[in-house]
Amino acid sequence: MDADAEELAYFRRQALSCWYLTGATASGKSRIGIALARRLGAEIISLDSMAVYRGMDIGTSKVLPENRLGIPHHLIDVVDPAVEYSLAQYIDAAREKIDEIQLRGKNVLFVGGTPLYLKGMLRGIFEGPSANSGFRTQLLQKTAGKPPNYLHNLLKKVDSASAKRLHPNDTKRIVRALEVYELTGKPISFFQKQFEVGADASECHVYVLQMPRDALYARIDKRVDRMIYDGFLDEVKKLRDRKQPVSRAARQALGYRELFDYLDSKLKYGEAVNLIKQNTRHFAKHQETWFRSLCECRFTSAECPEFDIEEEILEDEYRSGNSSVNGDEDETDD
Repeated sequence: MDADAEELAYFRRQALSCWYLTGATASGKSRIGIALARRLGAEIISLDSMAVYRGMDIGTSKVLPENRLGIPHHLIDVVDPAVEYSLAQYIDAAREKIDEIQLRGKNVLFVGGTPLYLKGMLRGIFEGPSANSGFRTQLLQKTAGKPPNYLHNLLKKVDSASAKRLHPNDTKRIVRALEVYELTGKPISFFQKQFEVGADASECHVYVLQMPRDALYARIDKRVDRMIYDGFLDEVKKLRDRKQPVSRAARQALGYRELFDYLDSKLKYGEAVNLIKQNTRHFAKHQETWFRSLCECRFTSAECPEFDIEEEILEDEYRSGNSSVNGDEDETDD
């Protein structure tokens, strides 16, 4: 086994030693997660791509310190909103936290609903070699005066699988694929395949909370109304008025982008609020599609999860509809 394969094998062993609680926005992850962490003797690592940002609290429904019942929470409020925080950075930080927590003799429980972060933790990601500006410059010089599909035809010769997947006009990704082949001697599709095979659900502790669609949508609407009541608009105003502008990723977070559009006079206030609800419902469907595509996932009722935790906590959580739920945002990569 070569060094890369050994590293991937170690990564997956580490990842599968953890527990994961996920589900669509407003399915009750955060408070059920705290109850499960108490049952497991675990510390929680946030699985939410937007919770990493300081000052983005209401729109991400972060669990307040006083509501964590003594359970340590990690990877929350770790970077400034001006930073473009990547999936690779998250994976590195999460792996360090896993080691720290397990050295304390505690279990690790990931709680959140960013699907790409979940997949990245379970299967790893291919970062590849660093960009080579000399190669890119030379390659683009060769394309001068060539037909539009010249680069795509080059890719076909060395990586037909990637060529089939990429549109001839997707120059950025075609150049990256050619660069990886030049620097490693192997097609990028070879590396990416290693990250498409998951473990069987029976080997994992990955639980996806589910509830009837109409109940979920009602909770989403109630959650958005509560966020507005709690001062979500004021939070977005503060972000907008910063001397250092927020990053593209932070600005596009669900709920924030609609209120930024309102403040930029692109939407009326009522339209923005209704659009937050509509887009959150669409995102919840998108999350569920992602989770169904991951063979590691087990699906369980949000009202009666299959794992054994305090029944009275779950009943109170499910009936109240006041769960503190991650404002997860899927990043494209991330």
